[in-house]
Amino acid sequence: MASDLNERQQEVDEDMEEVVTMVDVLQEEQDLEEDTKAVLGASDAQNCTYNKGYVKRQALYACMTCIPQTEEDDLGQLAGVCLACSYKCHEGHTLIELYTKRNFRCDCGNSKFGSKKCSFIDEKDECNENNVYNQNFVGLYCICKRPYPDPESNVSDEMIQCTICEDWYHFRHLETNEKTVPENYGEMVCQCCMDKYQFLKQYSSMIIGYENKKVQDENVEVEKVEEHEKDCKLPNGKIEENFAAFMVSNWRQQLCRCAGCIEMYEVHGVEFIIDEEDSVQFYEEKGKASQMTSQYEAGMEALSSLERVQQVEAIAEYNDMKNHLKEYLQKFVDNKKIVREEDIREFFSSMSARKRQRVDLPSFCR
Repeated sequence: MASDLNERQQEVDEDMEEVVTMVDVLQEEQDLEEDTKAVLGASDAQNCTYNKGYVKRQALYACMTCIPQTEEDDLGQLAGVCLACSYKCHEGHTLIELYTKRNFRCDCGNSKFGSKKCSFIDEKDECNENNVYNQNFVGLYCICKRPYPDPESNVSDEMIQCTICEDWYHFRHLETNEKTVPENYGEMVCQCCMDKYQFLKQYSSMIIGYENKKVQDENVEVEKVEEHEKDCKLPNGKIEENFAAFMVSNWRQQLCRCAGCIEMYEVHGVEFIIDEEDSVQFYEEKGKASQMTSQYEAGMEALSSLERVQQVEAIAEYNDMKNHLKEYLQKFVDNKKIVREEDIREFFSSMSARKRQRVDLPSFCR
């Protein structure tokens, strides 16, 4: 029996060299968990957010089953639903994940959905007049107006969201002097928004790559209230060329907040740029903080109580489960379906049944 144990230990040592460590497994799970919490953690998964009004930022979805569209030719019929409604009211439907949008009120069950009512709230206004829609609500992105991922393209490129219009852009389609995406940038403003909101070009010191660029002097484009002129921080000069700007991390803090500039932001409808809680980063950090104990921490605690043989066996079980889970989830990707809680339960029930059918390994004497 001692030789059996030695042989088993030798097999364990060989396996440990071939497989990832349990810490690697837990780290991978933590990364996935943090990504999920970043996008969904600060959104309400149990209740429709309609009664909260125009939520500052939340995860949203567009239902192609209820409102089928292939073009952005009728923005009046575009609609977005909150996280809870995507689970309960649109179960089994084809949904487009919109990531997050600002100042949006859930459309589920309003006049755009015909006779279909929201499962949470029966009566809603016919439309939400303050909601803003773009081509993302029909699954198109960037100036190329293509879906993501694009089935007709094999080019791998990072997608970056403009903090103003909230559309997503391929890096290769951004007009910028940067050859790669700058590290540690705060937010990106696309070339269309930089052209539309010219005053942003006057803040060249906040734009990565333009900090020391010579700017052309000109008169400030907004008339200030006289008593606030001495406090205005809006520079007089601006960059003439048009480009997509990668802003430094604290750029919102540096924007002028004098009476004249605040009035200018309101006229342009971009008053949210001086609200630091409007940023996606703030939303994501709020989501991550919503659950203090992570699976990684719980897993590391459990790992400390396992012997080496048990660690290898646990990793083998994990890899087996992971492979089957990928195959199971692929059908949801192919059919563009949302994965429900019931689907996950079904998967793990089948895994439990499969495990019971295996031949039990012999136990070893201690």
